[in-house]
Amino acid sequence: MALREIIILPDKRLREISKPVTEVTTEIRKLADDMFESMYEAPGIGLAAIQIAEPVRLITMDIVRKEGDGKSDPRAFINPEIVGASSEMNVYEEGCLSIPEYYAEVERPKTVRIRYTDLDGNVKEEDADGLFATCIQHEIDHLNGVLFVDHLSKLKRAMVIRKFEKAAKRGIKYV
Repeated sequence: MALREIIILPDKRLREISKPVTEVTTEIRKLADDMFESMYEAPGIGLAAIQIAEPVRLITMDIVRKEGDGKSDPRAFINPEIVGASSEMNVYEEGCLSIPEYYAEVERPKTVRIRYTDLDGNVKEEDADGLFATCIQHEIDHLNGVLFVDHLSKLKRAMVIRKFEKAAKRGIKYV
């Protein structure tokens, strides 16, 4: 495993649409391992491959660790897609490893049904709710070049982007 640098807004690569994974290979499994290590080190509960400058449709998550019961449930999702969503909405305060130290409430569908491939190459479907639903939607957004701030009002989004652009120009690097 290797610790990878997480790219930060305003890095334009965050707006790239990630390419599908065509085969679950040793390289994809190693990338997932690197992503878990980088995600835990940050620390975070979810990471999309594009956040470490790898434009492939791969997500790692561990929401159990966040909930603080001392357990861990690392999960990888290859080519994840939302195949159904509830009309009922939920609001969660979201943050992002690529937009450090900024949090905002985002409204998303309360439950979603996802289809993905696991690291063994098995295609699966499952329902997600609560933090899992929020996190998987957030990470799938990354794969499509969408950031959580894109769900905010135009004014709030512009303020956040401007803040990070100014910091980048001054050479301020968030850790």
